[in-house]
Amino acid sequence: MQQNGEIIDISAVQQAYRRWAPVYDLTFGRVAEAGRKHAVEIINRRKGSVLEVGVGTGLSLPAYRPHLEITGIDLSPDMLSKAQQRVDRGNLEHVSALREMDAEALDFADEQFDTVVAMYVMTVVPDPELVMAELERVCAPGGEVILVNHFSQEEGARGWIEQRMEPLARTLGWRPVFPMERVMGRSGLRLAERRSLRPFGLFSMLRFVKQPEFAADRKLQTKAMNGHAQFKPARA
Repeated sequence: MQQNGEIIDISAVQQAYRRWAPVYDLTFGRVAEAGRKHAVEIINRRKGSVLEVGVGTGLSLPAYRPHLEITGIDLSPDMLSKAQQRVDRGNLEHVSALREMDAEALDFADEQFDTVVAMYVMTVVPDPELVMAELERVCAPGGEVILVNHFSQEEGARGWIEQRMEPLARTLGWRPVFPMERVMGRSGLRLAERRSLRPFGLFSMLRFVKQPEFAADRKLQTKAMNGHAQFKPARA
């Protein structure tokens, strides 16, 4: 997908994270620690199966409570190798599977997971809208989809810096310019919580609840509004 003249594709992501894998935990892993911790605390209050999309080197895996069944996926085999080492060292029996997989085409059944979480993923993937559709698809009705991500600003010093960094998106492996609107279009996901996270509000957590009836209600409302707009009274 092209974004402001730069292309983010699967090969660019894999190349970038091959470079990042050896130092990820000591660099970005630390910057992202607060958001990751907050999301896991919320998930630990839930039950059942969890899919972590973009599990990376598995930094979150030891923090999940053992009553949960964790599946992790990532596009980068280099990252997954480190995640598997972490699982083996920690004897993390609640981690049932780590799989190499594209978030845009999840190899899971519809409504398979009680919780789906994607941390620091949406700015990386080529097609965020398609990923959101997949997260919704594999989440069970009444389940939750949780995002932790950087969302860009249009104004101020931060907005200026993000705009200047955007031409480096392919090299970085992620988009500095990424508006929140790109993850807000799923009709079956109701936004239940939005929270700004440390450090400095650079990241936000969005918690969605999957409510198929919410989508159905919106479709009925849209249909009713369209019908009303098209209705013309007969002339006397």
